Amino acid sequence: MAERDRIGEALESLAGDTSRRGFLARVGAALLAGTAGGIVAKVVKPGDADAYTNFCGHTFTTGSCIHPLGLPRVDSHGRPIRPSDGKPVDNIGRLVNAKGLPISADGDLKRDPDGLPLPPAPRTPICKQTAKTYGIEAHPQGAWYRCCDGTVRKLWDCCSHHDRRINGDAALRGYCYGGRKVFCVTYYQTHVPC
Repeated sequence: MAERDRIGEALESLAGDTSRRGFLARVGAALLAGTAGGIVAKVVKPGDADAYTNFCGHTFTTGSCIHPLGLPRVDSHGRPIRPSDGKPVDNIGRLVNAKGLPISADGDLKRDPDGLPLPPAPRTPICKQTAKTYGIEAHPQGAWYRCCDGTVRKLWDCCSHHDRRINGDAALRGYCYGGRKVFCVTYYQTHVPC
């Protein structure tokens, strides 16, 4: 534990003395160096790796907007979809059909104990839902693009007039406009090859 504390202190020092890009480069180098001692294996389990690289290199800067399934993957309208396959989900993470009714993996309607179809839940755009949760006004505005797994990924800023990001850091302008700053981010996986 003492070794992990020393590494944490060193990284904190780096954060205060360098630019964000330089800091991220040094963090990456420190993590790579730490693998020999097994420290990274304890911090990032193999199945959790996507949580740190889901933005194809855009890591550790702005937190994800609130999503019912964790990773903030959205459709072209900003509504939640399942990160693994892009199928639509409602605000509580259930798969839904075109009518918004909850369905099973087989596509059958989910039913209550009496055999009646479960009621639908809303599919609120992620930026709007996150803003509501935090009691702020926010809008999906800025975007930038990266090549991820052979297709173009749109990284979408959720922008507000708030001085702090969702992760508590000072808000940055990013690709927001109208005096807004980045509060959190989502992503849309296109089908455009790269």
